[in-house]
Amino acid sequence: MSRLIYLDHAATTPLHPRVLDAMMPYLTSAYGNPSTTYALGRDAASAVQRARRTVAGVLGCRPTEVVFTGGGTESINTAIKGVAFAQRKARAGDHIVTSTIEHHAVLHACEYLERFGFDVSHVPVDRYGLVDPADIAQAITARTALVSIMTANNEIGTIQPIAAIAAAVAERARALRTRIPFHTDAVQAPNSISLRLPEQGVDLLSLAAHKFRGPKGMGVLYLRRGVPFLAQQNGGGQERQRRAGTENVAGIVGTAEALRLTQEHVDADRARTAALAARLRSGILSSIPGSALNGHPEQRLANNVSVSFEGADAQDLIRDLDAEGIACSAGSACGGTSVEPSHVLLAIGLPLDRAVSTLRFSLGHETTAEEIDRVLEVLPAVVERSRAAKLVTAP
Repeated sequence: MSRLIYLDHAATTPLHPRVLDAMMPYLTSAYGNPSTTYALGRDAASAVQRARRTVAGVLGCRPTEVVFTGGGTESINTAIKGVAFAQRKARAGDHIVTSTIEHHAVLHACEYLERFGFDVSHVPVDRYGLVDPADIAQAITARTALVSIMTANNEIGTIQPIAAIAAAVAERARALRTRIPFHTDAVQAPNSISLRLPEQGVDLLSLAAHKFRGPKGMGVLYLRRGVPFLAQQNGGGQERQRRAGTENVAGIVGTAEALRLTQEHVDADRARTAALAARLRSGILSSIPGSALNGHPEQRLANNVSVSFEGADAQDLIRDLDAEGIACSAGSACGGTSVEPSHVLLAIGLPLDRAVSTLRFSLGHETTAEEIDRVLEVLPAVVERSRAAKLVTAP
């Protein structure tokens, strides 16, 4: 069997061999509980603290501002709910501002809060999926408790002007003489963008380890010191009482090593991946009539190629590409069991027929030029078959 051509790195990434090596001792002999006080536990606690310092060094923050969680979704939920309830308890507000193209982890967390009386404003985006900082500022009121805007979109790859949005939030908060924390879902960012926090001005940031060749079931939440926060997971005093539960030592060690490796080489990896993505994008657009790129043409994740194929069906395309040993997705992998069109594609103004004909190719560190050429060889015929099948079944 030929090697799988894996072009769905936005969904998950393979574990880096060096990450696995770093984790192995804590999956075998060094299995202590970090909360215990004998040598085995102290060794585990030391490993957690070393990992925390590593992550803080990468992000440019204090180790005490790093919270390890059980994944990106948990990090996002912890940030949004933790700040929202703390702000309302302090009578600082019960209004949240977000965008129409956020990941479902953000949108559903906000829907959850609406059940408890919070108001949520969804700021629209332009046809490229960009949020205007001025629109965020305009949506903020004296009751706003939190703003949450993603760093980069998981479906179309558009990168938001996060520093400008953070500045707009801060300026509006000063004018209202209040404090409005700013959270960003940066889950898709580490492979393409430097995560140095001092350059961004955010108060909270969420990451998922498996998106940057770390272990599944691990996340990171940056929580700026002094930000109002109410813990959402209660029990022991782990993570400075911000996220209770026995620490996943192996996962924490692996997360820190994966983030360090990814960010250490982000510039070189971004350049290489962007060149391959450009090769794929230009090849598709030049060889398949009726194809169109989604997202911003330049301000986008280096590895993302989101393309709609007029007259085709994305599920047909995924099935036939899979039969050829090529893995990609239709929009967000988290919505893979849903037949509903992508909310992101509809939010940028795509008509329904184009939204349901969209594929997302997301490249990774192991992607080669030969693999891209193979996709370009196979894809035109796959698209034509889908278009022909739709013509036959059309009423």
